[in-house]
Amino acid sequence: MKKLVLVFILLPLYLITLCTLAQTSPKEILRQKVEKQLSSIVEASPAVTGLVTIDLISGERFAFNADVVFPQASAIKIPILMEVYKQAHQGKFKLSDVRGIKQENIVGGTGIIKDLADPAPFSIRNLSILMIALSDNTATNSLLDLVGLSNVNASLQLLGLEQTRVQRKMINAAASGRGDENISTPAEAARILQMLYKGEFVDKTISDEILRILQKTNRNDSRLAAGIPEHVPIAFKPGVLNGVSTEWAVVLLPERPYAVAIMENYKVRGKAEGVMEEASAVLYQYFWRLGNATRYGTYIDPALIR
Repeated sequence: MKKLVLVFILLPLYLITLCTLAQTSPKEILRQKVEKQLSSIVEASPAVTGLVTIDLISGERFAFNADVVFPQASAIKIPILMEVYKQAHQGKFKLSDVRGIKQENIVGGTGIIKDLADPAPFSIRNLSILMIALSDNTATNSLLDLVGLSNVNASLQLLGLEQTRVQRKMINAAASGRGDENISTPAEAARILQMLYKGEFVDKTISDEILRILQKTNRNDSRLAAGIPEHVPIAFKPGVLNGVSTEWAVVLLPERPYAVAIMENYKVRGKAEGVMEEASAVLYQYFWRLGNATRYGTYIDPALIR
């Protein structure tokens, strides 16, 4: 008899629980649709593609091949920039200090210093801006001499980043041929961007300054920008090697900022060339809708949501 009474008591609670679990919110349905869209884009490419996106308000993530290690090309310049600002904060040098350019650090590829007939000394701050804004490889090599490659990696280790490593200077064919690439994963790159946005790297002032420098990069060099309206600022750094594309970006959408790290390797020439662009458009539309709608999906003035 007691068991029967217990069943009558617990059964309604069980049914209520099932009904609650069965109810799916419109936002969750939207998220599932977006996840399917992103999965289709990633799977349709013959390349290996990794993607991590973090909602910088809620912490929500989309992740595909998040922990796969990819070569980073010039995107690795972000951790180098971070180390420069960290050491300046520690008093090892001033950003206004000037440094000459050693002949051994002058290399080809992107940048302007290599084309100067008589490169004068540059301030450390200006070398940092050149490294990011023009992706100057000579400036990057000079800054690596300043801060020390091993120190960059030690700082990354202290941040809990196990897979992001600087293993060589820029345009070093012999090192690259040995497989000594500068590497990271989509998950760790996105985590770095999240730290910068939240002011968690050294302090908010330094984190914000690094993001401001990342906004100086030419928007025409961003593949992610193809899916984002011109009026939305992006703090980003792309990278390209033979068979490899990467881009790290903070999309400063006022209503719903988000971080994106997307990486490709083993690319096939002429096939699935628009993966980053397509994924970026899907992500922008998703976060714009989250930032401009109530939980029921009604669009209203964002000022009224806050």
